[in-house]
Amino acid sequence: MKNEGGGGSGVASAVKPTNFALLSEGCVSYILSQTSPRDVGRASSISRGFKCFANSDAVWERFLPADYLEIIARSVSPVVYSSKKELYFRLCDSPILLDDGNLSFYLNKRNGKKCFMLGAHALSIAWQDTLVFWRWRSLTESRFSKVAELLAVCWLEIKGNFRTKMLTSATSYAAYLVYKIGEISHGLDFTGKTLVRHVGGDDDDDDVAKTTVYLKPPKTGGGLQDGCRDGEVVMMMGGGPQRRVDGWMEIELGRFYNGENEIDDEVKMCFMETRELHWKSGLIVEGIDIRAID
Repeated sequence: MKNEGGGGSGVASAVKPTNFALLSEGCVSYILSQTSPRDVGRASSISRGFKCFANSDAVWERFLPADYLEIIARSVSPVVYSSKKELYFRLCDSPILLDDGNLSFYLNKRNGKKCFMLGAHALSIAWQDTLVFWRWRSLTESRFSKVAELLAVCWLEIKGNFRTKMLTSATSYAAYLVYKIGEISHGLDFTGKTLVRHVGGDDDDDDVAKTTVYLKPPKTGGGLQDGCRDGEVVMMMGGGPQRRVDGWMEIELGRFYNGENEIDDEVKMCFMETRELHWKSGLIVEGIDIRAID
């Protein structure tokens, strides 16, 4: 049959607008859920047709961890949300406290990967229960009820352990010591050593990350670099502190890879200054942040 009216261009223009409408809600939702939260946001902003699908629970539930219901059930306070999209951004922007309040949980906004922060009370700090060396205090700017303040020690060692089964599989992570320097401090402009490794492994294994770091930058005239959103920061110097969006400072302790298997491994993270043994004071420890970096 002869196609009239301009060689078929009219038919093509008539079909194009109906192709999207022929797709079922489930089909469109599935396609969107295979992208990323950022891609979904872009799609909804450029197409009114996509917007209703881009806000659906079916899409945003795919961006949430498979065990998100179990995690939010452990929250110390109710997690209120009206949609899965709202819950996703709630967990990205407002970390929740779990269990006894010494563990914080949040999501990487770019990809929904699980991140945790161990509060100071969940760490092993040398001499932490000796009142002449450390004291526990409350700070309004901390997510935790208590932080550890260093009064005076020579041997400074801060350790944390974490079960990898709680993290997102097939993901690279970095561990950061989160802290502040008090108005009065002493002996913190030294180099310390860090260690991140799988428990049971040898310190010379490939998964070990050792670095030399500064809690307080040397007096070179430079200042701290401001952080940006989602925990991304600009390095001032190798092993130097960076300022976080929440006002605290952090130094990277090291990195590790959480594989695809279901083995429940354990990762050890450590900061130490045990060589010079000079007196130190004024360090305020909030915790260790375990953050997905890919």
